[in-house]
Amino acid sequence: MDLLRSLPLGLYLEQPQTWLHKLDPRVKIAWLMSFLTSYTFANNEWRILLVVLLIIFTLIARIPRRVWQQQMGWLLTLSLFILIIASISPDGLGISYQPRLPASEQVLTQPANADNANVIPESARGNKDYSYILFHQGPVKVTRRSLDLAVRLSTIIFTVIYSSNLYLLTTAPEEITTAIESLMQPLRRFKIPVTEITLTLTLSLRFIPLVLEEVQNLIRSVMTRAINWKKLGLKGAVKVWMIVAERLLENLLLRAEQMASAMMVRGFTSPNEHQVKWHQLRLKARDWLAIAILTLFWGARLVLGNLA
Repeated sequence: MDLLRSLPLGLYLEQPQTWLHKLDPRVKIAWLMSFLTSYTFANNEWRILLVVLLIIFTLIARIPRRVWQQQMGWLLTLSLFILIIASISPDGLGISYQPRLPASEQVLTQPANADNANVIPESARGNKDYSYILFHQGPVKVTRRSLDLAVRLSTIIFTVIYSSNLYLLTTAPEEITTAIESLMQPLRRFKIPVTEITLTLTLSLRFIPLVLEEVQNLIRSVMTRAINWKKLGLKGAVKVWMIVAERLLENLLLRAEQMASAMMVRGFTSPNEHQVKWHQLRLKARDWLAIAILTLFWGARLVLGNLA
């Protein structure tokens, strides 16, 4: 079991360098926030389009298949299960619905009285093809509202998780730090410690692989001991995993202490005493092209993606 390969969350792909790697990190942050915010108050067609765009970006960027295949497959499977379960779940309204038109067609076709009191206008007859319940077979019932909620829930899970992971996959932690620090410069006027915040973010991103590595080593150590879980029982198994969790916490605290000591030795005592230029930010032609496409993206969102 190799968590660093089977679950590449928060890991940066150094090679090969794709066109997504070469984009300015600030532009990629703008695209990431656009994916995360354009979902709000959007119709289901736009939500599905976001999922399709993320898959297309992954394919045309020529990211190695071994990197995204398993994670995308798990996310798509999870989204599909959520779509199915939410579709057949009660929609929460709890109302017995009746058809908009009467069962007898004679009510609509009978002649009008002299005062036209019983005349039903053509516009009030509604659509005969409309049905709130889309599928009903035994205990399984799919309504328009349950399907709408299912699409919303499944697409937002895929969009939020995969868009964030795609950004971390193609952007180095140092580039993320520099981009966020550049975008947060106006906050310095309010005496907000921007440098400390961005440095903490960089350390957090660097710490993710260390956590996965420690978890992987502890799981391997438990597997190599060939523990007979049936003889241990539930109480014994819980006790073993509590010991593993305690050991994991100790190892992570030791790693954090080692990292802090290494930073202090190198002079990381305050931002004024140790300034580090993480990455040189400069917008190039491809970045301006990405900004222009982002403008078209939001134009399409305002025109096509609004709720009816």
